[in-house]
Amino acid sequence: MSELIQKLQWRYAAKKLDAAKPVSEDKVALILEAARLAPTSSGLQPFEIVVVKNKAVLEQIKPKAFGQQQVTDCSHLLVFAAWDNYTAERINHMFDLTNAERGGTNEGWENYRNMLLTNYPARDAEVNFQHAARQAYIGLAAAMMSAAFEGVDCTPMEGFEPAAVDEILGLRARGLRSVVILPLGYREADKDWLVNLKKVRRPNAEFITEVN
Repeated sequence: MSELIQKLQWRYAAKKLDAAKPVSEDKVALILEAARLAPTSSGLQPFEIVVVKNKAVLEQIKPKAFGQQQVTDCSHLLVFAAWDNYTAERINHMFDLTNAERGGTNEGWENYRNMLLTNYPARDAEVNFQHAARQAYIGLAAAMMSAAFEGVDCTPMEGFEPAAVDEILGLRARGLRSVVILPLGYREADKDWLVNLKKVRRPNAEFITEVN
């Protein structure tokens, strides 16, 4: 069995985190780097991650997450916030950054830029946000797998009020909207009802279809 599969079997959505055991900044940095390196459509990286450690802010967020205890027991709360829209400025920034890092450009790349500039900003803002949000979930998956590799527990949550979290963190002013949150910490096993329950997934026969 590969190490990756072993780590994925180990991880679960921890229901009780030990507030007395913070995750080291080195481990958090690795988790964030995995999310930063995640692939995204057209390489635009249309989301950002807000790392909340301030306990007073976590206390504000908790009731907007239906009182879920992990929000305040975690040492770091990762808020995945997607672009609220695709704009020419945002698209150009990523293409210019790529050109600068790679030390040049080419006709095909610039044609692709122009195609995005023609199509993306013209779409409805909500359509663009939903597309950006899907990219944020790719980053979320990378962060969760990295956390498992580092022996860090995490609990992905959609159960919160995005508009309220946006207001608490001032996201709308930055052209961002929260999509999903990820508390990081260490399981408090003796107080977690889920920790010893068998991981259940559909069998391959029900999950995978091969077209040969």
